[in-house]
Amino acid sequence: MSNGSHNRDNRERNIFSIKMQKKLVVLFAMVLLAFAGLSVRLVYLIQEKGTRYQKQVLAQQQYDSTVIPYRRGDIVDCQGTRLATSQKVYNLVIDAKVMLSDEDYLEPTLQALGANFDLDMSQIREYVNTHPTSSWYVPLRQLTYEQISGFLAAQEEDRNNDRNIRGVWFEEEYKRVYPYDSLAADVIGFTSTDNQGSYGLEEYYNDTLNGINGREYGYLNDDLALERTVKAAVDGNSIHTTIDVNVQTIVEKYLKKFMDENNGGYHEGNGADNAACVIMWVDTGEILAMASAPGYNLNDVRNPENLLGSKMVEQITNANGYYEIRNTGTIINPEVLASMDQDQVYLNLNNLWKNYCITGTYEPGSTAKPFTVAAALELGAVTPNSTFECTGSLEIGGYTIRCHNRFDGVLDLEHAVAKSCNVSMMKIAQAIGVDNFVEFQKIFNFGLRTNIDLAGEARTASLIYTADRMGPTDLATNSFGQNFNVTMVEMITGFCSLINGGDYYEPHVVDRITNSSGATVKNIEPRVLKQTVSESTSELIRQYCNAVVEYGTGVTARPAGYRIGGKTGTAETIDPVTHTRSETDHVVSFIGYAPADDPQIAIYVVVDRPNVEKQGDAKFATRIVRSILTEVLPYLNIFMTEEVTPEEQAELDALQLENTYRYTPAEENGGQEGEDQEGEGQEGEGQQGEGQPDEGQEGAEGGDGSSGQPWKQFPFDPATGYYVDPDTGEKYDPETGLSAEGSETVVDTGLPLNPDIQ
Repeated sequence: MSNGSHNRDNRERNIFSIKMQKKLVVLFAMVLLAFAGLSVRLVYLIQEKGTRYQKQVLAQQQYDSTVIPYRRGDIVDCQGTRLATSQKVYNLVIDAKVMLSDEDYLEPTLQALGANFDLDMSQIREYVNTHPTSSWYVPLRQLTYEQISGFLAAQEEDRNNDRNIRGVWFEEEYKRVYPYDSLAADVIGFTSTDNQGSYGLEEYYNDTLNGINGREYGYLNDDLALERTVKAAVDGNSIHTTIDVNVQTIVEKYLKKFMDENNGGYHEGNGADNAACVIMWVDTGEILAMASAPGYNLNDVRNPENLLGSKMVEQITNANGYYEIRNTGTIINPEVLASMDQDQVYLNLNNLWKNYCITGTYEPGSTAKPFTVAAALELGAVTPNSTFECTGSLEIGGYTIRCHNRFDGVLDLEHAVAKSCNVSMMKIAQAIGVDNFVEFQKIFNFGLRTNIDLAGEARTASLIYTADRMGPTDLATNSFGQNFNVTMVEMITGFCSLINGGDYYEPHVVDRITNSSGATVKNIEPRVLKQTVSESTSELIRQYCNAVVEYGTGVTARPAGYRIGGKTGTAETIDPVTHTRSETDHVVSFIGYAPADDPQIAIYVVVDRPNVEKQGDAKFATRIVRSILTEVLPYLNIFMTEEVTPEEQAELDALQLENTYRYTPAEENGGQEGEDQEGEGQEGEGQQGEGQPDEGQEGAEGGDGSSGQPWKQFPFDPATGYYVDPDTGEKYDPETGLSAEGSETVVDTGLPLNPDIQ
C-alpha cells in the first residue's frame, strides 16, 4: 500500500472520532437535564401532595383484600340438637403505628385497653414504644362479643367526643364449639384452628362442612372518602346425623358407670382397656348411638390428663418395615405422664382419639356362631332338626378342642346356639366345608370395610383366612369366632342382616345435608347392598337368638318387661407385653336386638380386658346391655312385651324417679341396680371363655331331655362352693356346671395366631 493511501485513512478516522465525542457530550447533557427535572418534580410531590398519597397507601394496606371468614356448618342430631357449631369470636389487634401517629392517642387507648381486658399493660406499652412501625400485634385471641363489648362501648363514646382511642380493631373469625363436651366424641371428631377436620364426621365431611372465605376490598377516592367492595363469604353446609342425643347419653352413662366401678379393680388403671357400644336401626343401617370409653372432651382434646388410667402405646417398626402402634401394658399415671415427652403424649392422644367401634379389631368369640349356623342353613348342610352330640371335646387336626360345657349331651340346633356349644359349631363347620365357609364370610362382609361415613375405619382383609390357608383346625376354631378378627361395625351390620330378613344395609351416620339457609341439598337414603340370607333362615336365627336370652347364656341381658334376642361372646386377646395370645386377657361382648318378635334396634356392647381378676365373663357386657335397653326402649316408644315382676317394677319405679328421658351432658351415673360384676359362670369357648348366667337354667338339659346336671354327682366342697371331679380335681359351678377354672383351662391347642394378626 502507498504512503498516500495510508495517510488518507488516518485523517478519516480522526474526523469520525471527533464527531462521536461531540454527540456523546450532547447525549450526556440531555440525560442530566432529565434527571434534574425528575428530581425537581419528586421534591414538589413530596412537599405538596405527600400526605395525600401516604393516606392512600395506608388505606390500601389496611383495607385492601381483607378476609371475611366463612362459618363452618353445624353437626346436629336427629332431633336438630347441635352437637358441633361455630361461634363468632374476635382477635384483639393493636396497630402501634396508628396509636403513635398522634401524641393524644396513646394514653387514652392504653387506658381503655387496661379497663376492659385482662392485659399486662406494661408489656403492651413496651411493645408499642419499641415497635413504632408495627401494624399487627395480637395479644388476645378468640374473645367473645361479651368480652369485647365494654371496649366497643368506650370506643363508640369516644367517637362522639375527641376520637382519641385509636389503633385498636378486632379481627373476626369462628371458633368450633361442642356444646356437649365429650358426648359422641368418637362420632363427631374435632377440627384444628384452620378448620380442618380430624377424625369422625368432622374429617369425613370436611369439604361439606367448610365454606369459602369472602373478601372486602377498600380504597380512598379523590376526596379521601373510603370506598368498599365486598364479596360475601359462602358458609359451609350442615350435616344432620342419625344420632339421638338422648340415646347417646344413656349409652355413655352406663359405659362410664362400668369404667368407674371397675377403675383400679384388679390392677391400676381404667375399668377396662375399652368399653364400647353401638345401637343401630335394624331395617335402615342408621346409627342411633355409638360410643367408647375412655373418652375425651372435644373442647379440650389436647389435655394430657385425658390419658390417665390408659395403657401407654409406642410406635415400633415391624418385620415388614412398617410403623406399628403397640400397647406396652404400662399404665399412664401422673408419674408416668410427667416422664413422657411431647411426641409420646401426642402419640397416645392420637390413640385415644380413635373410634374403637370402627378401628378396634378383635376376635368376636361366640357372637360369630349365628353366622356359622346361618351359612349352614343356607347351604342345606344342616336343618332345624339336626342334632349334635357333645362329649366335651373334639379331636381335629391333632388337637383336642374342648367345649366350655362337659355335659351338653345331644343338642338340636336351637340348643346348640342357646348353650353356645363349641363342639356343635365345629361339626357344623365340617359340614359347610372350607370353601363355602370362606365364601360366606365374604357374604357377611367380614374382612371388608362397611364404608360407614366416618373417618378411619379399619381394614380387616388380612385378619381373616383365605381358603388356601385354612386348614381343618382353623375351620374349627373359626366356627366359634376364634382366629379371625372383626370390627364392631362389621359385626353389628352383618348381624342386622341375619335378623331382618337378609338385607345388608350400608351403615351410615348422616341422613341429610342442608345449606346455611336451611334448605336440603342432599338426602342420604338407606341403601341395601346385598342379600346375605333368606327370610326363612333369618326367621330361624331369630328363634335361636331368642332362646339364648330366654334360657341360654344371655339371660342377664334381658331388660324388665321385654323379650329380646342375641348372643354372648368371649374371646382371648393379645398380651400387651409379649404380643402373643393370652390365657387371661379377654374381650367379652353381647350382640342382640329388641323386641324379640319384631326386631327394630340392634345393640352391640364390647368390653375389652375388663379390670377384674377373671375377665372371661360375658355378664360384664350383658349387664351393660340390660341397663341401656331398660332406658332406651321406653324412650323410643317400643312397648313392653312381657309382664313385669314386682321386683322389676320396683327397679323401674326407682329409675323413673331418677331419669326423665331428657338428658344433659353433665348427667352422671344412675339407674342400674347394684350387681356383683363378677359372675360365677365362666363359659369358655375353644380358647376363650364366656359368662354363663346364674339364673334361668331351664335349658341346662340337653336336647335329648336328660337332666343336664351330672356334675352334682361329684363330691361337694363347702370351702369353695364347687362340685369337684374326684378323678381330675376339676371344679364345677353348682348351678351351671361350668368349669370353675373358666376359659383358662378350657383348651390349649397350641395354635399360633393368624399369621397376620399380631
